[in-house]
Amino acid sequence: MPKEFSRTRRINEQLRRELNDLLRQRIKDPRASKASVTEVAVARDLSHAKVFVSSLDLEAGPGPAVEALNAAAGLLRHDLGRALRLRTIPELHFVSDEALERGARLSALIDRVRADDEDKARGR
Repeated sequence: MPKEFSRTRRINEQLRRELNDLLRQRIKDPRASKASVTEVAVARDLSHAKVFVSSLDLEAGPGPAVEALNAAAGLLRHDLGRALRLRTIPELHFVSDEALERGARLSALIDRVRADDEDKARGR
């Protein structure tokens, strides 16, 4: 069991690196120009991979980038087949990675609570 987990983790990381390279080299869609793959989660049988994407385009958010990448999933899968030495290349499913947004929201909440605490401490 630990060996399978280790292999899956290695494949996740290898797919993340390769997909980031392919996004820069092969994808010409402007909606995906500022997209970055943050994490990949491959199924144990390697048939499917959930690809988490974040976007630096703050105005549009990750939605348009995810749509563009899902449309280009076949091309990316084909290119991955050339780059990787795997028997089967997983089917790619791109989803928005909300971890950065959640982290920024939590950081803002913490800053607000600290400011409130400092105001209360000064008032006493």
